[in-house]
Amino acid sequence: MGWSNPPVSWNELERRLSGRPVLDNPEHDSSPGYSRKRPAYEAQNERVRRPEVPVVPYAELHCHSSFSFLDGVSEPEELIEEAVRLGLSALAVTDHDGLYAAARTAEAAQAFDLRTVYGAELSLDLRTPQNGVADPEGQHLLVLAHGVDGYHRLARSITAAQLRGDEKGRPRYDLEELAAEAAGRWTVLTGCRKGAVRQALAAGGTEAAATELDRLTALFGHDHVEVELIDHGQPTDSTTNDALAGLAADHGLPVVATNNVHYATPSDARLGAAMAAVRARRSLSDMDGWLAGPGAHLRSGVEMTQRFFRYPGAVARSVQIADDCAFNLQQASPRLPRPEVPEGHTPISWLRELARRGADLRYPHCREEAEARLQRELGVIEEKDFPGYFLIVHDMVAFARERGILCQGRGSAANSVVCFVLNITAVDPIRYQLPFERFLSVSRDEEPDIDVDFDSDRREEVIQEVYRRYGRHNAAQVANVISYRPRMAVRDAAKALGHSQGQ
Repeated sequence: MGWSNPPVSWNELERRLSGRPVLDNPEHDSSPGYSRKRPAYEAQNERVRRPEVPVVPYAELHCHSSFSFLDGVSEPEELIEEAVRLGLSALAVTDHDGLYAAARTAEAAQAFDLRTVYGAELSLDLRTPQNGVADPEGQHLLVLAHGVDGYHRLARSITAAQLRGDEKGRPRYDLEELAAEAAGRWTVLTGCRKGAVRQALAAGGTEAAATELDRLTALFGHDHVEVELIDHGQPTDSTTNDALAGLAADHGLPVVATNNVHYATPSDARLGAAMAAVRARRSLSDMDGWLAGPGAHLRSGVEMTQRFFRYPGAVARSVQIADDCAFNLQQASPRLPRPEVPEGHTPISWLRELARRGADLRYPHCREEAEARLQRELGVIEEKDFPGYFLIVHDMVAFARERGILCQGRGSAANSVVCFVLNITAVDPIRYQLPFERFLSVSRDEEPDIDVDFDSDRREEVIQEVYRRYGRHNAAQVANVISYRPRMAVRDAAKALGHSQGQ
């Protein structure tokens, strides 16, 4: 079809050609082949109104999004919007054993100029995955990353634990390894009731809790451990916080107030309870003894100050920690490895040489027009400092072709003469008048997508070559996040509400 799109959407065109029935709401298509690309976040300014009265500075440092599957309730965007509405100074997203929500959190926060902190709640000493368990086992370690370096260190540690685990949902951490990797670039909070200090306090009293607190400070450093106070309005919250505050004073440690957030607003508490029942594979009535009361929602600085007035400095301390940790996630963009180039060449000079050789083969007739377009594209690539990226893709495609592995570049890369002459794509952009700017423009800050399909029967050979050249710690495979389809969501929710499977 060239550059002219059909008068109907590609989704509708595919539906007609495949004979799929018309749906009342395409968003609710539960067919196996259905997929939807998430659109860019748009700030809902008319719905999110910042407080008009003076606010008390407060940063929420312990918050789970829906990426803590069946534990956190709210989407990252909902948490950001509520944090802005409440006038929070910053928000930390600390999902279980991953940084899954980081990109969406950063995108939404940027729209409102809200500072973001990135961390995770690490699950220690798991014997099995925890779905299907009413009260998950193990201990939690809440980690907040200090800037880009701390973020990369945390990502490495989580990756290593997930790879070390022998089944999905059971990462395996070593506390001493975590402390060594942290190297002073993390802040560790004592955490919720699953934290080692609170568990010891409940089981063995203040002496046992002091031992666990000493262990954390010995591993992570006295200046990098904070005693966390949480008040959801439960009967034992005040006495527990009093004991923790006393331990902090005895050890010369600061206390910090958080709300151990699992949903954005108070009205989400019922959904949180239902999701806990789904996770445990029980009905809500069977979960009654394990369900926490409502209260794990975002609160304003004023409300937090009222709840923690007996612990001076606990609310203000949250802002100090956020000041140390907050950063723009774009600063954490990974750096590509420097490709090997022949002696006497730089990446851009070698890319120009390869492009010239390819142009001699691809454009023996319309060379003048092709040369002008080629030099314009190479100029943009050089200006954006992307030559190494193109060389890496070229090397992988060349490797596959040398070994007879079928491969083909596709998507917007077909708009690039550089990709065409490097033999990455097979469509001539000049012949079909395809605009280069659809693929890469000077306003773009990150490398463009060059999608290459490899023969599925021999794709593993290419993957292993990537590992061999760049190392297993420098290459990754991207996975889609699984989400509920409406039918399964209704079915699981009905079970939680006590309906039989037949009903």
